[in-house]
Amino acid sequence: MSFKIHVSGAAEAAVASVVPTLVSDLVASRITDQDPTLWGPAAEAEASKRLGWVQAVSVSRPLVEPILALREQFNDQGVDHIVLAGMGGSSLAPEVITGTLGGHLTVLDSTAPGQVLSALADRLETSVLVVSSKSGSTVETDSQRRAYEAAFTAAGIDPAGRIVIVTDPGSPLEAAANEAGYRVFNADPNVGGRYSALTAFGLVPSGLAGVDIGALLDEADAVLGELAIDDASNPGLILGAALGGTVPLRDKVGLITDGTHIVGFPDWAEQLIAESTGKSGRGLLPVVLNPLAPELESKPSDLQIVRIVDDAHEFHLLPRDRHEGEILVSGSLGAMMLVWEYATVIAGRLIGIDPFDQPDVESAKVATRGLLDNRPEPEAPAFVADGIEVRGTTDLLDGVTTLSGAVEALLARLPEDGYVAIQGYVDRLASPQLESIRDLVAAQAGRPTTFGWGPRFLHSTGQYHKGGPANGVFLQITETAPVDLEIPERPFTFGQLIEAQAGGDARVLAEHGRPVLTLTLTSPDQNIVTLFDAVND
Repeated sequence: MSFKIHVSGAAEAAVASVVPTLVSDLVASRITDQDPTLWGPAAEAEASKRLGWVQAVSVSRPLVEPILALREQFNDQGVDHIVLAGMGGSSLAPEVITGTLGGHLTVLDSTAPGQVLSALADRLETSVLVVSSKSGSTVETDSQRRAYEAAFTAAGIDPAGRIVIVTDPGSPLEAAANEAGYRVFNADPNVGGRYSALTAFGLVPSGLAGVDIGALLDEADAVLGELAIDDASNPGLILGAALGGTVPLRDKVGLITDGTHIVGFPDWAEQLIAESTGKSGRGLLPVVLNPLAPELESKPSDLQIVRIVDDAHEFHLLPRDRHEGEILVSGSLGAMMLVWEYATVIAGRLIGIDPFDQPDVESAKVATRGLLDNRPEPEAPAFVADGIEVRGTTDLLDGVTTLSGAVEALLARLPEDGYVAIQGYVDRLASPQLESIRDLVAAQAGRPTTFGWGPRFLHSTGQYHKGGPANGVFLQITETAPVDLEIPERPFTFGQLIEAQAGGDARVLAEHGRPVLTLTLTSPDQNIVTLFDAVND
């Protein structure tokens, strides 16, 4: 199995219209040759140092043997619990790889204190922490590393034997890791985080967790030839045209897994698409859906469904099973990842953006640092309903006194072509049911609705929220955490950090003119039922 794609409806029309031009412009071979001029003069400087992923299969091959050797070394010591501290592509790719190919990996991509404490309490004596960060400056991974260093030391375990670093060569993190005696794997510096699935960022944690990473590279290698050829049958050209070439542009992309063996692929594709395309007031908004999502009934005209199936070319006798108007894709995981990377940069060319920068991600980080440094007094809620504190951007809550009224006020600001983004800054291990609120809101809004766990979505759809089309409304759900945890050698705790991340993002969204409703659960266990009732009212 390599990769298959079937298109119909508007996507089929886009392929017929756009692919011949992509072929005549030699787009596929120019991507493979790492031509940085494909996205225009303004993007050339960034693209010139971000196309290394097209050679990831060959560049990453030499990593396989030392990764597997280290895995055997850990196994011989009885150390077999791999924890990954990473954000964005560096955590989402290993999560999909291990979930699909049988590895056992604990992904720590949160600053919720309860979630960090749960990870620290889980088999610490047999744990290895993999810290993945291009520079090491990412506040989440830096904080998680500090917490594990302290926990290992307190347990009488030498951190030098239990911490593995994945970073760019010459980064500050590499220097600090070498000084501390940690094992370091260097990643290709010419690959951005969201395109790094088949580099050290994807392979080191996955290989240590038990995945046959050589076979994963083989899967990707099997489709490389097709992707490099300037031909109408090229699956990267077809998928890229189907995503970015519809007229009018269907700029919401619904991602559904339906019978595929691949676990969690939409979450990885979400960050790839959103962070690559959502800028300059344009972009594609990925919307992770389940097969019974309300959007499949309401069928918004600007929503293009992509269904990840077992066999995209399988014949279905009944018309209802053919999913007319949708894009159907199937394939091995390695092939899927590489095809989607090609397709995303091709869609970026069609939309007219630079798929390699992320100009609006830093703004939320700056706002977070400002809140941590200055520690302003918390903003008083507009009102409190059944233990849930309610806050909103200017004028949003005028005359509103109930939770259901607050949600209605937010949805009243939703444009006809807009979307709803739900952001859950809570401990998702303690409150996994919160994600189910997405379908309730989507049904009430009648528009595409996303759900993201904070702060991990800041490294994914966060770029689109601020840099993409200004037609989103934002429901932010935070919590008063029942526990907290100090961050060693930092003047703030994990609880204060995630609070500042939520507040900083809300502030930047407001500065961009986006309506934000923030609901703070003061007793999460009790408040979630109240919240669901309010949304369902």
